[in-house]
Amino acid sequence: MEQPRWDVPVMDRTEFQPALDIPPPGPQNRLTVLLRLLLLVPQYVVLWLLSIVAFVVVVIGWFGALFAGRLPRFAAGWLSGYLAYDTRVYASLLLVTDRYPPFRFDAADHPVRIELRAGGPLNRLAVFFRLLLAIPAAIVQGLLQTGWWAVSFISWLVVLVLGRMPQALFEATAAVLRYRMRFQAYLMMLTAAYPKAVFGDPADSEPVRSATRPLVLTGAAKALLVIYLVLGVIGSAASSVTTDWDSYENGDTVSTMAPLGR
Repeated sequence: MEQPRWDVPVMDRTEFQPALDIPPPGPQNRLTVLLRLLLLVPQYVVLWLLSIVAFVVVVIGWFGALFAGRLPRFAAGWLSGYLAYDTRVYASLLLVTDRYPPFRFDAADHPVRIELRAGGPLNRLAVFFRLLLAIPAAIVQGLLQTGWWAVSFISWLVVLVLGRMPQALFEATAAVLRYRMRFQAYLMMLTAAYPKAVFGDPADSEPVRSATRPLVLTGAAKALLVIYLVLGVIGSAASSVTTDWDSYENGDTVSTMAPLGR
């Protein structure tokens, strides 16, 4: 399996977006694909525990960034490691890699890697309103994930039967994973760059370092992303209608009609 190339210099950019490196899709063990959700249960437990610590570190980091204009060094280092670990787990969950994620932050030998430039200058006003500013990106990220999971059984079945992930499905799934990673990096103040490039990068945006850097999407992959977004909207609307109906059934609604008589 071709590994990401780490010796290629990165082009200078006015705004660096957190980068995701994944090798091209290769053969996958059908047994591990079949049992993927079960095999990752220990990872879910560890991630849940780490997410509690991450929340505390983010809160401390928020006050530090608000005061100093940058994330404290300890917070930048810990959250960067946490995000890398989280991304490796989700890459396995989304079937873009067959390698089981190790239970550690530093995993230089793992094929799924991210590049962050954490600890840089942050706009204090943007830090103060971080949650509010992140709402549009959170909506996009939520729709993408909802749409992907809506067809996840089909994706899982395709990979199980073929023993590998088709190129278009790989590209679309990598785009979902990358946007999720970028959104989390922005929310945790690991970057000042707002999440972008849902539909991939131009072919000449930077030197080729891996199958996802730059992430150049085919027409089929872009069509899949549109399907994810549409299904996400439908799923969110259906969930809202169901919640409203349940509230009505449970008698939570208040009538505005005056009594007709006694």
